Amino acid sequence: MLKIWRINGNSMSPEIQEGDFVVIYHIPFLKRFNLGDRIIFRHPIYGVLIKTIKQIDWENKLFWVAGESPHSLNSQKIGPIEAKQIFGKVIWHIHPN
Repeated sequence: MLKIWRINGNSMSPEIQEGDFVVIYHIPFLKRFNLGDRIIFRHPIYGVLIKTIKQIDWENKLFWVAGESPHSLNSQKIGPIEAKQIFGKVIWHIHPN
């Protein structure tokens, strides 16, 4: 299933800007991710976030993530992400202008 998300915030700036759109690939039972994939996930405190996968622990299905901006949240601040928190993988970035 494909979904379109509008980006709010600048954690992935300068590559992905606030107001841009991304297309994500979402299949709930299929959780295949690689280092460098951009994902959209729900964090219990910070809500819906977009980040890049920097490290994976396949044994415990945990993902460490970071934004592109040096001021964005990352797993050092928010902890690792579980596979069940992930909505999908970004497969396409759409610049509105």
